[in-house]
Amino acid sequence: MYRGSGPRILPIIIIILVVALVIAAVVSIGRLIFTSSSTSAPAGVETTETILSALHETGDSRSVRWTVRGPIVADEQFKTYTITISPTARSFVTYGGYEEQVIATKTYGNNTKAYEQFVYALEKANIAKTRRASDADFRGVCATQGLAFKYESLQDDTTNHSLWTTTCSGSKGTMTASTGQIQALFTNQIPDFKPQFDEIY
Repeated sequence: MYRGSGPRILPIIIIILVVALVIAAVVSIGRLIFTSSSTSAPAGVETTETILSALHETGDSRSVRWTVRGPIVADEQFKTYTITISPTARSFVTYGGYEEQVIATKTYGNNTKAYEQFVYALEKANIAKTRRASDADFRGVCATQGLAFKYESLQDDTTNHSLWTTTCSGSKGTMTASTGQIQALFTNQIPDFKPQFDEIY
């Protein structure tokens, strides 16, 4: 006796609908997860965790560098200096001009225990806390007066992380730590520290 195909088709339709709803839910959850992770940590944005992770590494290939420069002036008058600290060495280099012609260099030895104490002092001075600046480009900031500062962590002389700030009110940059405190920590690593020019101190 013929009973029709209705009762057999109905369960199949229900199963198809349920499967479609499950797939849609999985896709929506996946989009939500990827969207939230991308908005919380965009590519290229420095985070406290990644900066600290690099800072805590004390192998011979690691180092940290502090750069200070004055206003953007004529090439003949432009000055900058860097202090670089590694587990094996400390250096203080003064440059003239935008092509960084070396004016003076001081170099000292170092050891892993001293370096470890130094980088943990940087951590306690909040070197790893960052600000999401609308412009993360260090070039040309604080152009007419004041000082610009850049902190970098390096591996094999290649920069892993870079933060900057200035003394100019309109260019706060990505670094939130006190420049006075960070400056003191770096300059205290150089015996008889004295810049070769008056604009930067």
